[in-house]
Amino acid sequence: MAERRSEPRARKKAVVVPEMGRMQPQAREFEEAVLGALMLEKDAYSIVSEILKPECFYEKSHELIYAAIVDLAVQQLPIDMMTVTEQLRKRGDLEQVGGAYYISQLTGKVASSAHIEYHARIIAQKYLARELISFSSQIQNKAFDETSDVDDLMQEAEGKLFEISQRNVKKDVTQINPVIHDALEMLKKAASQEEGLSGLRTGFEKLDKITSGWQNSDLVIIAARPAMGKTAFVLSMAKNMAVNFNIPVALFSLEMSNVQLVNRLIVNVCEIPGEKIKSGRLENYEWEQLDFKIKELYDAPIFIDDTPSLSVFELRTKARRLVREHGIKCIIIDYLQLMNASGMNFGSREQEVSMISRSLKGLAKELNIPIIALSQLNRSVESRQGVEGKRPQLADLRESGAIEQDADMVCFIHRPEYYKITQDERGNSLVGLAEIIIAKHRNGATGDVRLRFKSEFAKFMNIEEDNPIYEFPSGGSFSSPTDASLMASVPPEFLAQGNNNDVPPF
Repeated sequence: MAERRSEPRARKKAVVVPEMGRMQPQAREFEEAVLGALMLEKDAYSIVSEILKPECFYEKSHELIYAAIVDLAVQQLPIDMMTVTEQLRKRGDLEQVGGAYYISQLTGKVASSAHIEYHARIIAQKYLARELISFSSQIQNKAFDETSDVDDLMQEAEGKLFEISQRNVKKDVTQINPVIHDALEMLKKAASQEEGLSGLRTGFEKLDKITSGWQNSDLVIIAARPAMGKTAFVLSMAKNMAVNFNIPVALFSLEMSNVQLVNRLIVNVCEIPGEKIKSGRLENYEWEQLDFKIKELYDAPIFIDDTPSLSVFELRTKARRLVREHGIKCIIIDYLQLMNASGMNFGSREQEVSMISRSLKGLAKELNIPIIALSQLNRSVESRQGVEGKRPQLADLRESGAIEQDADMVCFIHRPEYYKITQDERGNSLVGLAEIIIAKHRNGATGDVRLRFKSEFAKFMNIEEDNPIYEFPSGGSFSSPTDASLMASVPPEFLAQGNNNDVPPF
């Protein structure tokens, strides 16, 4: 008889928030109804298992009872009044919840589990409301503390809010018919394009052929060792996408300022050596070349953010606004290891990078656009010997294996010339060539693509475009010189002429 009680012995005290003078959100009757239904219907747990966790229950006794039910479900044992009572006894919690009598009372308060999902969602909503109240109260107290750094507090607030939202986001299953419709629409869109691409074009034709363009919702990792040209590659690609195809692109640069980045774009587009852009010592023909080619960049849909030490939570906020206000179709991040997840606690940097990569993949899915993140490789590449030994591998990704797991595609940039390898196994020259190695492709083929790399202009281009012809407003046309001094020898009268065929070839 010691177990017979009409009320549980231990119950959470009703907490009153002093600043608000209100009771915390709770739904005691719904908690009782759900627990009673779980012990009456054998399939009831499968309905609420994805909605409720033990901590969702406000009453401490109800939390313990649901925890015992979860234990039984994990062991695939029957869930009823007797088994729950026995499980609570094993856990040493039976007295704390009010004994077997209180368990029997719960089953007597509900007739069926017909509305259990609706009741469970109410309990989950009350739990979420309590989490938000607790979170806002903590932030409020810290905001009143004048010793707290406001910027750090904002980072912490954003991180905690993101954590709460992630814990409570659930996506319902979708019947296949609308998904088939979406897939057919993508197929028709690809068929309508001359190149047969279903994604965004990069301007690198052989790369586009393998990938079918960057696909919406994909996380693409582009990795390389320092000095391989990661930033040059994405700048060349961003220029192609924005200028050639009018695709709005957002570039988050954590390493360079926006002016440095634009200077590199100017070098890339105008094909004037970087040291001359820095010093401003341009020849007359180079000023004309600059004035003519830089017009391509004006009004280009390229949006640059150079916030240092950007957090993944700041990125989410900015990315949503860019998509909403500017119709951004692709986001580029330079580079992943410089990001952080401020406001959240991690046991190691590897765990933090894992969180960042998962968040980037989640953001790509949420915004339904490709996100391209640059990544560093570890030093193991340098220690390997031989031509093949210098080629990057998936195991070389720095700081976290989660990057490889989360990414839909992993590409490496490899320039054999950097390692003094100037010929391939067939004796072909590798000078000025770069390989884009597609090492992982979740939805397609892997392979290698060769591009031309012009180091003096920090520019990647199709091999077929190596010597484009430029025309100046003043008349005349000529190939882009590989030696600036050669161009300086062109007499001024040639540049001043109208269109003719007398311009000396290079």
